[in-house]
Amino acid sequence: MSNTNSVVIVGGGLAGLVSAYLLAKNGQKVLLIEKKEYPLHRVCGEYVSNEARDFLVREGLFPKELDFPQIHNFLFSDVLGNSTTIPLDLGGFGISRFVFDHFLYEQAINVGVEIKLKTQVFEVEFIERENQFCLSLSDGSKCFAYYVIGAFGKRSKLDKALKRSFIERRSPFIGVKYHVKTDFLRDTVALHNFEGGYCGINAIEEEKFNICYLGSREQLREFGSIEVMEREQLWKNPILRDLLKNSDFLFDKPEVINEINFEPKQPVENHILMVGDAAGLITPLCGNGMAMAIQSGKLAAESIIEGGLRNLVERRYEQQWKGLFQKRLWFGRQIQTLFGAKKSSVFAGKLIGNFPMIANFIVKNTHGRPF
Repeated sequence: MSNTNSVVIVGGGLAGLVSAYLLAKNGQKVLLIEKKEYPLHRVCGEYVSNEARDFLVREGLFPKELDFPQIHNFLFSDVLGNSTTIPLDLGGFGISRFVFDHFLYEQAINVGVEIKLKTQVFEVEFIERENQFCLSLSDGSKCFAYYVIGAFGKRSKLDKALKRSFIERRSPFIGVKYHVKTDFLRDTVALHNFEGGYCGINAIEEEKFNICYLGSREQLREFGSIEVMEREQLWKNPILRDLLKNSDFLFDKPEVINEINFEPKQPVENHILMVGDAAGLITPLCGNGMAMAIQSGKLAAESIIEGGLRNLVERRYEQQWKGLFQKRLWFGRQIQTLFGAKKSSVFAGKLIGNFPMIANFIVKNTHGRPF
């Protein structure tokens, strides 16, 4: 059918934009559908592990014109404010999603990706007899594709429409993000614990910092507002109290996302290749969710480009995704139990400070190799 796209990508975050770029560069007819407009803020730690850097530079997807902070150290504080710092092996760089997503969006357009903004996908149906997908959109139109890549993030209405198992279970987590001007080291990413969660801070472009924390939905309900919850819970860590009291906040209000779910997901469902957070979300304390999203977008694009029968493309992607990410996601869920509570965070801090080999083991098992 002449109006059938080679690939429709649902969601324009890092994974969706990277896969769109690579597919269009290869000559595929690609439509990307994003429900918002660029540039936009997303709840995200905004630290990119250097495992993704070589790929980004090689593909022309690294925005060289801006001076991004290079991050080489990790600072940890427990609930009581006791802190320790260790060097990072690979390290990374800080960049806001506001800048990065917009840059990737422009590169995707340059290689011929068609992009529909301010549009939602309500339904994705695989038509077996025609071996293609039909997508129903919020503007009342339909579009068709031989392949669909699901890049719709942590939690979406489409997850419910697809009857994905994790969507039926409530999650206790919320995510909150700010951009600030503050006095902090620009070569360090920090993780500060508080009762019920943990908060990261790292430098991004233009002398700004990203503060992003994982908190408790129950605590927010108990205290009634983000502001009161922060004062009653986060401020009990003296480092966090000083940080939040002495920073110049650049947003009118925080970016917030509810029901962040770390349960296992499947990388292929209903013949859709899931990428980024739609395929599985690593706990934020691991610090490499952005690099994993980029790599999963790359894997999905390459699997489609390599070709073959549909079941071969799906199996190839699923095996590669599981080989690279399944163990890391599992390990992240296990070590998350060491954070966000007084006794466990104090224990974790002593492990990191007194046993560097254990700290390096944790980093090694939650990060990948340069690709």
